[in-house]
Amino acid sequence: MSKYLVNKFLFTVDRDPDLVERYREDPAGTVAWWEAERANLLLNCTPEESSTWLGFEDAERKALATHDYLALFDLGAHPFLTLTLFIAMFERDHAEPLGFQLEYARRLADRGLPYPDITT
Repeated sequence: MSKYLVNKFLFTVDRDPDLVERYREDPAGTVAWWEAERANLLLNCTPEESSTWLGFEDAERKALATHDYLALFDLGAHPFLTLTLFIAMFERDHAEPLGFQLEYARRLADRGLPYPDITT
């Protein structure tokens, strides 16, 4: 897994309200755009030296493109980054306070120790 790149995606999207909305409305398009246009910039590659060697793996791309935070957890994405981004996107869809956080916890409740390695 290219956990570093997945975590950079989660981190950078979460810090830009426009990208949060773009990712909420068009996840597959946002993931494709980010991977093609933003990943190399974040990795300090100049346009002349852009690289395609570091990209998302198919399972990562699919999980990101489908908002599948369970798969991201299982792949080793940092759970704090996943949780904060998905709160920004989906908390508004829940009537109760902390509704998304409670859903997140319920859906991950069957995961036991040891949790996936989150080191990058």
